[in-house]
Amino acid sequence: MEEPVEIEVLVCGAGAAGLTLAIDLARRGVSFRIVEKMDGPFAGSRGKGLQPRTLEVFEDLGIIDRVVAAGGLYPPLREYGEDGGYTEKTMGDGHGPTPGEPYLIPLMIPQFRTEQVMRERLAEFGHEVEFGCELIGFAEEADRVTVRVERAGREERIRTRFLVGADGGRSFVRGELGIDFPGRTLGVRAIVADVALSGLDRDAWHQFNGADMARLVMVCPLAGTELFQIQAPISQGGDPDLSAMGMERLIAERTGRNDIKVTSVAWASAYAMNARLADRYRAGRIFLVGDAAHVHPPTGGQGLNTSVQDAYNLGWKLAAVLAGAPDTLLDTYEEERRPVAADVLGLSTKLLESQGGQGGLRRGRDTYQLDINYVASALSYDEAPRTTGPVAGLRMPDARLAGAAGQPRRLFDVLTGPHWTLLVSSPRYPSATSPREGLRVVTVGEGAELRDASNQLGLAEGGSLLIRPDGYVGATFGGARGQAIDDYLSRVLPLATPF
Repeated sequence: MEEPVEIEVLVCGAGAAGLTLAIDLARRGVSFRIVEKMDGPFAGSRGKGLQPRTLEVFEDLGIIDRVVAAGGLYPPLREYGEDGGYTEKTMGDGHGPTPGEPYLIPLMIPQFRTEQVMRERLAEFGHEVEFGCELIGFAEEADRVTVRVERAGREERIRTRFLVGADGGRSFVRGELGIDFPGRTLGVRAIVADVALSGLDRDAWHQFNGADMARLVMVCPLAGTELFQIQAPISQGGDPDLSAMGMERLIAERTGRNDIKVTSVAWASAYAMNARLADRYRAGRIFLVGDAAHVHPPTGGQGLNTSVQDAYNLGWKLAAVLAGAPDTLLDTYEEERRPVAADVLGLSTKLLESQGGQGGLRRGRDTYQLDINYVASALSYDEAPRTTGPVAGLRMPDARLAGAAGQPRRLFDVLTGPHWTLLVSSPRYPSATSPREGLRVVTVGEGAELRDASNQLGLAEGGSLLIRPDGYVGATFGGARGQAIDDYLSRVLPLATPF
């Protein structure tokens, strides 16, 4: 057998989580490969909602405008009564974007479109998914993981510093590690299908028999496509008919209407809803992200979004350790993300059980994922109590600022990219700190780089904010320089290499 290929990270699984991680590693110059056992891209719309926090992540990854262009807003929910009449209600909570929360309205885009945009972005960095490449075994060594993959009947060995299992709810990686996946089956089996049909317009999400789970059927136009998505609970036993004729018959039986004609099925699946959470997210040099670590019912549109943010949390930490930061930084991945998944599982299950199973159609503040925080994380540090502005562990809001030349500036534009950002209150430019690779220092004040006339950053009284690469406040300090800043940075960034 040939000598194994040497890389830094192997990502197993090319869904939204694996692609997020791959893009993040690619823009950081990390040596990696991403493999997927399926022969081609996922073709369905199982996850079709992107929450506001995920849209912020996609802005940082450089794909926000493409994603929005490929999708659209949620249409109103049209609830039909027994007499054929209907009422309509909006899907959101009625609150629009604000300066601090620029994407306060969820976006509808079918999963296959989201992943297509992500693969295009990955290609811009010179990488692509290796489809038809299945992970068949691995063994951890002192400083590497030796992985065996099979493609077109040919086995290959890869030696990697880290292995990431992004391989779904039936994760091979999790199974080989023997990590328990406790939880419960929620007693609901359903079909989801992407179809072409006539007889319903595209300006509403059509819901029939919302109070009766046995007769419920929902038909939603898929933004960015000519397709509709059909969702319907089904009995626990037997194999449902997922053909066009079968879908048309199901709709007719549950609506009493014969004018809705299904002409083709692009993708369809029958599944049992589960809520499960892995006991561990890390085993040495091996990590779990996305559905490999947690599975959710679809209510509230949380699963894909939580998966994307897992990978977004892990990517910068892997890159930092590979560049020389302490390995203990990687322990904070599970510390931060596992409690989030536990909370999201509780929310998704609660929404499923409420209102006859239809509470999950609403899109309110509790589903937006903007309030997720890492205040209790070992990485969150406030040198002194703060009375204004964000504290360590909170998501850093966007802000409308002004540059020294008087032009408008968004804080998110300053934060965008793989770097840490130290915002320093300073009456003038420059303000020095110990040089570290991957740290951007920005002065804020009347004579500085940025001006914050309304004190949105909470730096009017002095001090500094250290913002993590994933947009959360890592630490706050009372001054612009000092040992406390250097001590914190030594935990997360290597010192700059002198030439």
